[in-house]
Amino acid sequence: MDGLARLAEAPELAAILLDVDGTLAPIVPRPQDAFVPEETRAELRRLARRYGLVACVSGRMGAEAARIVGVPELRYVGEHGLELDLEAPRWHDRLHAFADAVDWPVERKRLSVSFHWRTAPDPAEAELALQRVAERAAAEGLHPRFGRMVLEIRPPVATDKGTAVRHLLREAGLRRALYAGDDATDLDAFRGLDGLEVAVRIAISSVEGPSELGTAADLVLAGPAALLELLRRL
Repeated sequence: MDGLARLAEAPELAAILLDVDGTLAPIVPRPQDAFVPEETRAELRRLARRYGLVACVSGRMGAEAARIVGVPELRYVGEHGLELDLEAPRWHDRLHAFADAVDWPVERKRLSVSFHWRTAPDPAEAELALQRVAERAAAEGLHPRFGRMVLEIRPPVATDKGTAVRHLLREAGLRRALYAGDDATDLDAFRGLDGLEVAVRIAISSVEGPSELGTAADLVLAGPAALLELLRRL
């Protein structure tokens, strides 16, 4: 496509921005077991030498995303951009107090908490139970959001992957970018590319992902392996 060619013809003027889980790292039953394949890491190292910016914008904490990706040359922003928000830390105690009151295994992060149900014996029943948890969170003034078999509870601040994308591009002084992601929060990142000189939005498709992601994308790929092949062209 023309957008990819324009990125590759002047890489010093462009950014490659990537989600981690389900995009670079295949989805696994337990989040702690996720990893980025070594061949993908090698490609990311090459891109980091070539492009103006290569960054990962993840729902995980930035340090955890960096561990999973395993390429220190990249820039990492975690918790859907909350790590860039000065207001978000003020909600830490309320978020974790809420998690303490929920009878469900919780993934605790500094600025958000997550409840997964991928390994639940009855996924439909588990999702219904977490719908009720989401309602409780909203009633307490928190921000619940569902993703691929996960409920995330965040502070009620105006920060998301889109604001993180805009921050990174503004900081680097770049007006051309590609973003690839696989879940509902990546729709925010897609919107973060609005108004650029060159913008390429890539959806990594799955039966669990939102249909809106493919509709909003310029290109839809079948999974992390297909994304790796595309990255090799840049």
